[in-house]
Amino acid sequence: MSRIPTHTVDDAPQTCRRLLENVIQFSPTGRPLNLHGQMAHSPAVLVAYTSLRAAAAEHGTVGQKLSAALMLAAGSAVGNDYVVAITSRLARLAGWTDEQIVALRAGTTTGDDPVDAIAGLVREATANSGKVSDATWSRAVNAGWNDEQLTEAFAYLGLTVFTAYFRNYAQTDLDIAVA
Repeated sequence: MSRIPTHTVDDAPQTCRRLLENVIQFSPTGRPLNLHGQMAHSPAVLVAYTSLRAAAAEHGTVGQKLSAALMLAAGSAVGNDYVVAITSRLARLAGWTDEQIVALRAGTTTGDDPVDAIAGLVREATANSGKVSDATWSRAVNAGWNDEQLTEAFAYLGLTVFTAYFRNYAQTDLDIAVA
C-alpha cells in the first residue's frame, strides 16, 4: 500500500502543477505516473527528478534509444519491477525489439557489442554502488565509447536509481504493467 498519496495535476500544490504537466513528455504512458504524483508533495523532490530528466534530454549526446537501454540495464540491476516495467516500455518506444529488451534486462547480448559493453558497465555500476571493474571499463572504452559518453551514462544510472529508490521509499502503487 502506498505510503504517500498520489496527486493529480489539478490537486497538486501550485508549485508542482507545471512540473507535473511537463512530466508527460517523459512518461511512457502519456500521463504522470503515480510516482510523479507522489513526488509532487515535495517541490524539492519533483524538481530534482525533473531536472535530471531535463538535463539528460537537453544535453545528452547518446540519443533516446541508447539512454533507454541504459536505464533498462540500471533498472534491472537495481531489482525494482516497477522501474523495469517503465524502462522496458521506454525501450520499446525507443525502438528496441522484445528480444533486445529481454537481453538488456538479463545482461545478455543484444547483438550490438558497443551497446552491450556500455549497458554492462551501467549494470555493474548500479549493482555495486557505482563501482566498476577495470575490465568492464576497458571493455566499454575498447567498444568505442568516449569519456563524454561514459560520463553521461552515469546520468541515466542516477535517474534510474533515484526513481527506483523513491518507488521503494513511497511504496508507489503500480500503475503500469510489470513484465
